[in-house]
Amino acid sequence: MGDISKDIQSTFPSEKVKALINIKYTANWINSNENEFFKPFGISPQQFNILRILRGAGKAIKVQEIKDRMIERAPNATRLMDKLCSKNFIERIPCPDDRRVVHIAITTDGLNLLAEIDKLGEKRKILDKLTEEEAKQLSNLLDKVR
Repeated sequence: MGDISKDIQSTFPSEKVKALINIKYTANWINSNENEFFKPFGISPQQFNILRILRGAGKAIKVQEIKDRMIERAPNATRLMDKLCSKNFIERIPCPDDRRVVHIAITTDGLNLLAEIDKLGEKRKILDKLTEEEAKQLSNLLDKVR
């Protein structure tokens, strides 16, 4: 990847339009990279996000809380959790006080998978071309856009 103008062979009417196209193009590039990275583990980036949320919570939490914390809002979050459950990475825990409420907890298998991914994840090079200061600046700019 290089200059967006060369990558997609286009010119732009303004730097703001170019920046917007660049954000979309880069987001797509990152998504493709992540899909390839997670493929050998048999999970999607969204499923990885669910596992990280559960590990971070440190306890079983409600399905809705998981949905609220997801980076990429997935309308199919319940189906994603079904798949994680069938692979024994998470478990459903019915609420004794309210049958309609289900809590989700990460299993030992799920924690082991995350540990394996964390080890390999350290070798990923998506933002290696940026210094820590540039990464901070990029984060601040993206926050400002939102």
